Amino acid sequence: MTPYPAVSKAPIVGIGSTAARALTAEFARHNEATSALVIGADHASLVVAAAVEALLPGDMLTLVAGERSTAELLRDHISGLGSWIADRVKVVDTVDEAQPADVVIVGEPVTGTAQDVRTLLDRLGKYVTEGGVVTLATPALPGRTGGAAAELFRQGALFGVGSDLVVRNQPPLRVHRLRFTAADPRAAAGLAPAYRPSSVPVTRGMHIDSNGVAAAGIALGLAALARTARPHSRLWLLPALAAAPVAAFFRDPERVVPADPDAVVAAADGKVLSVERMTDERFGPGEFLRIAVFLSVLDVHVNRVPVAGRVTDYFVEDGGYANAMTAAAEHNVAAYTVLDTERGTVVVAQRTGLIARRIVQRVPVGTLVARGERMGLIRFGSRTDVYLPADRAEPLVTVNDKVIGGASVIARWR
Repeated sequence: MTPYPAVSKAPIVGIGSTAARALTAEFARHNEATSALVIGADHASLVVAAAVEALLPGDMLTLVAGERSTAELLRDHISGLGSWIADRVKVVDTVDEAQPADVVIVGEPVTGTAQDVRTLLDRLGKYVTEGGVVTLATPALPGRTGGAAAELFRQGALFGVGSDLVVRNQPPLRVHRLRFTAADPRAAAGLAPAYRPSSVPVTRGMHIDSNGVAAAGIALGLAALARTARPHSRLWLLPALAAAPVAAFFRDPERVVPADPDAVVAAADGKVLSVERMTDERFGPGEFLRIAVFLSVLDVHVNRVPVAGRVTDYFVEDGGYANAMTAAAEHNVAAYTVLDTERGTVVVAQRTGLIARRIVQRVPVGTLVARGERMGLIRFGSRTDVYLPADRAEPLVTVNDKVIGGASVIARWR
């Protein structure tokens, strides 16, 4: 029997630091005692290093050696890291010796057919606790893994599937997070915002969304093409000079989330358009407190989760593209993310505007989300609404107030 549930004999695919961080992000984001199991661990891998780095007091990490390592090498490696690490890391000879864990990480990229992946997931199921998460990576390049990745989504879609494309890896990888049983929404309160490879660091405090990196790259590519085609013309300066402001539109600064557990934070940067009580049968009975924020073209357009909870529904309603500051925007195209929280149903509505035509949402149904966590973005001027149970929340902002997504407190739970 193999020491871990291998899928296929395939060429070695490396896992770089960004992919390793994405693979271990579910373990790293827990602020309470958590257990993790790395299957296919390599004593020299960045995945093991990232998992060890994520350890907190009370955590337990179990390692099962992969094909490029042995249990003896892993034990020697862990013992060399000091007693604090060694007391919290256990190395077992086979996966059958491991106890079920809250987070199961496959430490080597998964390749093969959809049936191979189905077999692997069936075997992994007994090693994950109720509501726990399995994370694994597949090559992002076209090939046999395309069908396998689709199978991953079908297998876990009932209780939550997340996927991150890690371009900064050779070759690029797609990291999948799968939950086979429903998670308790109360557990979200003990989570830190998830690490997202889509937020590309530029400086310590400033990131650029991957959409901006791609857009700036296209602009620079057009500039290079124009200069090659017409070397004596200055036409290439137009796309070249546009690259920086295009990237700046997709800026994604780090934010400090308020420590107050009763604080509801803004879902977006911008100006408060309205604070009102209303009913909406789509989200359940009773009144909701709705706080609408207008995002100008100059505002940060990355949206954040206002409260901790579990995503229970996501749907898009068709409509127009009226100016987001007008009453007509009520009927614009909008994406609704519904959260189950300890205080009741909370909804975030991402609305298009006169210029905005593209909504990006990155927290699939079933996902546990932390307060202040990045959830997606809207391209160009737009509007973001937060719906809160009216009898449980007290508004702390008024019309025309300026708010900062993930940092400004817009309401407080009673």
